[in-house]
Amino acid sequence: MRPCERVPSAGARHPFETYLSIHRVEGLEEGLYRYLAVEHELLVLARGPGIADRCAAGCLGQPSVAAVGGDVHLGGGPQRHRVALRPHDAEARALDAGHVCENLYLACEAIGCGTCAIGAYSQSAMDEFAGVDGKNELVYYIAPVGKVPDRPGSSSQGLR
Repeated sequence: MRPCERVPSAGARHPFETYLSIHRVEGLEEGLYRYLAVEHELLVLARGPGIADRCAAGCLGQPSVAAVGGDVHLGGGPQRHRVALRPHDAEARALDAGHVCENLYLACEAIGCGTCAIGAYSQSAMDEFAGVDGKNELVYYIAPVGKVPDRPGSSSQGLR
């Protein structure tokens, strides 16, 4: 099974791209990355200080966004669902985003981290931050991820 197929997807479309805003993760420079699922690699989109602050600004100044090790941004193109599911495109995207984010919650729990999906963000600011056009591809979901302090059995897994 390829990494991109580890969650259910309406019409087997797997329509999302995963972007990572890395702030404090050992072994990775602060920056914006795109996860290439088939290759299981990170593609550097931008590097350098200020990524956390730019991401937090796009999330309406929510402090948790910049305070964690990094943020997961789920992006994708609406046209990927349209091919097979015309009357239910929006519902399928919402359902698929929920499946992906639930897997993120489970993965975080497994390594002693926490996450909280964010719905309050500026669409245009986050699309610009991720380098997508907001029409053919846009940001659908944002979730900060970080170590939960003092949790029994927690492991930093590279997060500081």
